[in-house]
Parts: sequence; C-alpha cells; structure tokens
Amino acid sequence: MQLEALHWNVDPVIVQIGHFPLKYYGILFTTGVALGYVIVRKAYLKAGKTLESLDSLATHVLIGIVAGARLGHCLFYEPAYFLTHPVEMFLPIQKIAGSYQFTGYLGLASHGGSIGVLLAIWWYAKKNKINIWWLLDRMAVAAPLTAIFIRLGNFMNSEIIGEPTNSHFGVVFERVDQVVRHPAQLYEAAAYLLIFLLLQRLDRSEQNRPQGLLFGWLLLLVFSARFCIEFFKINQVQFEANLPLNMGQLLSVPFIAIGAAIICFSQYFPRT
Repeated sequence: MQLEALHWNVDPVIVQIGHFPLKYYGILFTTGVALGYVIVRKAYLKAGKTLESLDSLATHVLIGIVAGARLGHCLFYEPAYFLTHPVEMFLPIQKIAGSYQFTGYLGLASHGGSIGVLLAIWWYAKKNKINIWWLLDRMAVAAPLTAIFIRLGNFMNSEIIGEPTNSHFGVVFERVDQVVRHPAQLYEAAAYLLIFLLLQRLDRSEQNRPQGLLFGWLLLLVFSARFCIEFFKINQVQFEANLPLNMGQLLSVPFIAIGAAIICFSQYFPRT
C-alpha cells in the first residue's frame, strides 16, 4: 500500500485570550523547561544542594534562554531590520498597521539561546561558588529533553520546514504551501531524543568519569546533528543563499569544535 504525505494545517494558536494568543509553542517550550528542571532537581537533591539555589539557577537559565535566543535571532538572521526596530528586539510586540501589537517573540535562535544559557550558568556558578563543570554536566543531561519540546513547538507552528522531498513520509505544511517537505523539526526532535537517552545512560554507567565529559558530548552530538539536519532545511533568511553553508551550520561549527576539545581535554587532564 502506498503511503500518502501527511497534510499539516494545525492552527498554532490554541485560544485567543483578549490580545494574548495562547500557542502550542509556548506550552511545549514551558513543558520542556519544566521537565529539564525536574531532572536537574534530582541531581541537586542527590548532591545535597538546596532547592533554593536550584530555583535561582532556574531563573538564570530561563532568562539566558529567552534573552539569548531572541538576541541571537535578531543579530544572526535579521540584523538590518531589528537594529532599526530595537523596541521589537527586546519586547514581544510588532508594529502592525501603524500601532504596536502583542505578538510574542516572532523569532528565537537556538544557537543564541545556547550562548545565553552558558553565560547565565557561568554567572550563577561564579556568584554561588559552585563547580561549573559539575553544573554543566548536570545541565547537559537535561538539555536535549528541553530541545525536543522546542522542536515539537516549531512543528506545531509550521516553521523551520524542510526542503521538498519525493518521500511519502514527507509533510505538506499547508499554512506555507502545498509542497511535500522534509519534517526537519521532527528529524531534530528524534535526534535529540537519542542524544538524551545516550547521555542518561552515560550519566548512570560512569560514576568516576571526568567532570565536563557529559557537557563535551552534549555539544559535540547536538550540534553535529544540527549541522547534518540543516541540509534538509530551507534557508531561514535570503542572504543564506550566498553562503557556503547556511547560518545554522556556520554557528554549529564552533560548538562542535569546543565539544570535541572538552572531551579530549577531559581525557588527558581529568577533573574528578
């Protein structure tokens, strides 16, 4: 029996509450962050650390994710527009028909969010005198789970879509066009699920591993997967057509290199 492509036409807005649209993306984003919090919470309790300090970490990380992802999108993908519309860069509004309206943040970049989180963790660890490598390893185990839900949110939004495909396992994003495309968001979500399971297993099986090793594997695996899956995506902005690789791939390369360096360094100069 020949399979037909999935036709996807889900409204991203669950319900409109006045001027506030409640979207699947926001629900899934929040769910991913909450599940990540639960995983890190278990590690904190096991290590005998206070939940008050964990709540502070959660606040730092949430601010880092949102601020980094928003600034990353504005500066990496649409600098010309947002540098002339700075209000829209920092506030979840957009000028429509001559007046500002609440739209939520239309554009978040995962690379920017990653940078924002790392800066937030560094600041938190320094301020609270916590071993940053221990903390990064704990965050590494939880991060792929959060990323899964973010990509599912992108799927609900019919955004970050793939190139056309002849496969019957493709998806027609009817809110975009009538072309059968790679569901690149689901490819990434599946890759992050595998990485999550792998890091969970490594975390449980190696009790005397060098500190920072899990974090190194996180960077190497997540951004290598991202680099490869980008070949199946359409470009996010027009200027990427003139680049040897798209922006997602170019931004992934430094993370891959840093991850590999941390893994090698932790093997020869272990921190236990």
